Amino acid sequence: MDENYNHTALNSTVNGILYVVATPIGNMADITFRAIQTLKDVALIAAEDTRHTNRLLTHYAIRNSMISLHEHNENQRTGMLVKRLVSGESIALVSDAGTPTLSDPGYRLIKEAIASGIRIVPIPGASAVLASLCASGLPTDAYVFMGFLPRKEGKRQKILKSLAGEKKTLIFYESPRRIKVLINDMIKTLGNRQGVLSREMTKRHEEFVRGTLWEILDVLAGRPEIKGECTLVVKGAAGQEIPDVDTLREEIIQGLHSDGFRLSSLVKSIADRYGLPKKQIYAEALKIKSLHDVIERDHVVPKGE
Repeated sequence: MDENYNHTALNSTVNGILYVVATPIGNMADITFRAIQTLKDVALIAAEDTRHTNRLLTHYAIRNSMISLHEHNENQRTGMLVKRLVSGESIALVSDAGTPTLSDPGYRLIKEAIASGIRIVPIPGASAVLASLCASGLPTDAYVFMGFLPRKEGKRQKILKSLAGEKKTLIFYESPRRIKVLINDMIKTLGNRQGVLSREMTKRHEEFVRGTLWEILDVLAGRPEIKGECTLVVKGAAGQEIPDVDTLREEIIQGLHSDGFRLSSLVKSIADRYGLPKKQIYAEALKIKSLHDVIERDHVVPKGE
């Protein structure tokens, strides 16, 4: 073995060790030598989905015992796993992809293991959060990871509204089925900010969709189906420059055309985002709306013609 390999001896303490092992988020090559060795050496692997993890183990010719540990059984199995750790067995905690506990199971097990005096050893590696952030082109000095937001509209929008003034870069996970709904909610609550949508990370069809939230939504609207878990990185409230008149008018027009966007909420969203007087935005919005109504009326074809 390489003399620089810094692998902690699994039997160096009376208690076992709980290893938090990062696994690939798509490309099987994105795993460390240390992670592979750890998965070989531990007494047991606690996996989010044993069938999924078995594909990884098979790929690297790793033969070891596994037990499932997911959101539906973590409360029941944590006690048993902690007892095995206390008895001297070492366990590796893995999720289906990426780093455990980041929007994945494992938090309760780690918390209980710490309370029982068990040593926790992270085996770092792939993470969709960091991969998306570092490739986004948005500020990386400070960020807030929100994971998956609630499915219920009211709870989701409440959280988004609480983030409207957050200056740090925001990072979200979302399923391909609900990503359009999430972006539409963001436009209503956060405004038309810069963002980057990443999907199929590290895989053959890896994609980054960059632009304003409106532009990203427009790209997705033209697709009958979206595949792959999505990571959405959104610019924070800091550095929101006051737009020129043409840009402001264009944003108002886009908002008026959006389903579910009331004039009052549109005005408040734009005014809050740029620090402009609501009266100024409201007056401009009324002009645009009135002109839009006149154009629509003039284009109505009378019956019988």
